[in-house]
Amino acid sequence: MFTGLVEHAGRVVALEAIEGGYRLSIETPLASELRDGDSIAVNGVCLTVVGRDADRFATEIGPETARVTTLGACRPGTRVNLERPMRPDGRMGGHFVLGHVDGTGTLTAIRPDGDFYWLTVSFDPALAAYFIPKGSVAVDGISLTVAALREREFDVQIIPFTWDHTNLAASRVGDGVNLEVDVIGKYVLRVAQLAGMWPAGGPAPLDTP
Repeated sequence: MFTGLVEHAGRVVALEAIEGGYRLSIETPLASELRDGDSIAVNGVCLTVVGRDADRFATEIGPETARVTTLGACRPGTRVNLERPMRPDGRMGGHFVLGHVDGTGTLTAIRPDGDFYWLTVSFDPALAAYFIPKGSVAVDGISLTVAALREREFDVQIIPFTWDHTNLAASRVGDGVNLEVDVIGKYVLRVAQLAGMWPAGGPAPLDTP
């Protein structure tokens, strides 16, 4: 489990095609503290370390991960947000982030506001039921609060520290981002579905045909 508090913005060194997927290599000071088999969130996607040395590590992206996230579009030089799993004895900041991306969104606006920034993110209609005003959302693995919510998009405000220490400083309008909705909302809607309280004609719960 993760918290959405990014430890470091690493740099993609290579994205190489392998049978059925990709091998992603990332340069970061965290590499020296990783071990083969460790989990690590890369732009909000929980991946497994399959190789490492003093200054970089490698992980593999399967076909499904490439399909439902933005990682298959990474290029050398791309900045990616990195977070190791939460320690059992650690403090819980951010919110519960599983590293299981629910879909991708698009940055449709970036607006400076003094030293702060406002981001507008559009999302697939299938995710609409999982967002609430002032609720939590992970955007590329960053724990953020929904400041304003509309039918197909939401706004979040970025503090200067987050802007400077994540991949957001290199972001541009039109960029794709990975979205993970709040897991509590998933369970609430699943219980409603099983209890027959899901509204007729409403959006299907995630991962339901």
